[in-house]
Amino acid sequence: MPLLCDMFERKLIDELTEWAGKPNRKPLVLRGARQVGKTTIVEQFAARFDEYLYLNLELPQNQEPFKRFTNLENLVQALFFLKNVSRKEGRTLIFIDEIQEVPEAFWQLRYFYEQAPQYHVIAAGSLLETLFDSEKSFPVGRVDYKVVRPASFPEFLKATGEEAAFQQLESVPIAEFAHDKLLSLFHTYTLIGGMPEVVSHYAQYRDLAALKPIYDSLLASYLEDVEKYARTTAQVAVIRHAIRSAFYQAGKRISFANFGKSGYGSREMGEALRALEQAMLLHLVYPTVNTQPPALPDYRKSPRLQVLDTGLMNAFTGLQPQVLTATDLNQIYHGTIAEHVVGQELLNLQSGALSRLDFWVREKKSSSAETDFLWPYETHLIPVEVKSGAAGKLRSLHQFMEQAPHGLAVRFYAGKFRTDNVKTPEEKHFRLISLPYYLTSKIEAYLAQV
Repeated sequence: MPLLCDMFERKLIDELTEWAGKPNRKPLVLRGARQVGKTTIVEQFAARFDEYLYLNLELPQNQEPFKRFTNLENLVQALFFLKNVSRKEGRTLIFIDEIQEVPEAFWQLRYFYEQAPQYHVIAAGSLLETLFDSEKSFPVGRVDYKVVRPASFPEFLKATGEEAAFQQLESVPIAEFAHDKLLSLFHTYTLIGGMPEVVSHYAQYRDLAALKPIYDSLLASYLEDVEKYARTTAQVAVIRHAIRSAFYQAGKRISFANFGKSGYGSREMGEALRALEQAMLLHLVYPTVNTQPPALPDYRKSPRLQVLDTGLMNAFTGLQPQVLTATDLNQIYHGTIAEHVVGQELLNLQSGALSRLDFWVREKKSSSAETDFLWPYETHLIPVEVKSGAAGKLRSLHQFMEQAPHGLAVRFYAGKFRTDNVKTPEEKHFRLISLPYYLTSKIEAYLAQV
C-alpha cells in the first residue's frame, strides 16, 4: 500500500522540483487549510536534498532564533546548531512550518532571497493572513506562493493503489472498457473526499464507517482555530456559525444577510465568510457576465459557496448514504454534490496563489441563465455544465454559446466520453464535449483533442 505522501507525487513534487531548479529561485510559501498535507509533501521532497532542516514554529525552541537574530548569517548558524546539522557542500532545504506563529520569520524570508540564495527555503502556514495586519514588512516580490488543496481524484487513485485505473485515466481518449470501474471509483472519491488523513485511513482499511471520527476531528480542529483568525471576541461566534452553516449551503448561491438562518447582518457575516476564505476553508465563487476573457467577477452579485472538501460536506450534512447508493451523482441533492466535486477538481488543477473558480450569469426577468463554471482555455472562456440529459436541453449553455466568440463547450455527466455537433435556438453551431465526472482533471487534454 502506498504511503500517504505518495498521493501527491505527480502534482506538487514535480512543481517543487521545477521551483528548486530555477536560477533566480525565491523562498516558496505553501498556502492551504490545516491538514491538507503541506508538511507531508515537503518531507517527501526533502529526500532529494543533502541536508534538511525542519523547524515547526509552534514549538518555542524553534521560535527563538527567529526572534533573537536579525543578522541572516547569525540566524543560519543558529538554525544549523539547533538542529545539530553540519553546514557542508551540497543542497540544503530549510522548511519553516507554521510560520504565522512568528511574524519575524516571515519578514526574514526576504533576506534568504537577497543574501543567501544557495539555500532552498520553503515556508508553510494555514493562517498566514494573521500576518497581514502585522507591523512587520511583508516580503512582497521576494517570495513565491503555491496552494495545497485536498487530494484530487488522480491522487486518490494513486494513494489507494488503483494503479491500473490511474493509467487508464492518463490515456486520452480513455478506453471504453474502463468507464464503469472509474465511475464507481469516482463515486467513492466523492463520498470520502480528499483530506489526506481520511484517504490514508481508507487506503489502509477500506472501512467507511471508521472514517467518522476522523471527519469529526477535522471539523473540531477548524472550529477550535476560530480564535486565531477572528479579529474580535464577538466575531468568534459569527465565524463558528459560518463554518457550521457553510457545509449545508455549499454548492449554492448565498446571501450574506441572515446566512444559515442566523439573524446576522450582511456586513458581519460577509467579514466572517471572507475570513474563512482567507484561511482557505472555503471559496466565494463570484459570477461574471463576460463570455470572453477576462472573466471579471461581479462582486455586487450573490456568490456561490465552495467548501474545502466534498467529503467533509457529505459527513457534516449526513449526505453519505445518498452518495453511497446513487447511480448518478446528479441525482443527489438536486445536483449540488456533482457540481461541488467537479468544482473541487477544477480548483485542484490550479496551484497559483490567485487561482479561483468562475461562473457565468445573465440575469434578466425574461431570460435569466447561469452556467456552472467557466474554464479559461487558450484565448477563450469555455462554459462548463454539470448535468445529465440530452445535449439539446442545456438551455443556459446554449445562451452562453450564442454570445461566445468560439464554438466549444463542456458538459460533465455520468455517461461516456462523446462529442456532439449542437445547434442553439439562434442557429449557432458549436461542439459539445461530454465527459464523465471522473475526467474533470483531464479537461484541458480533451479540449486539445477537439
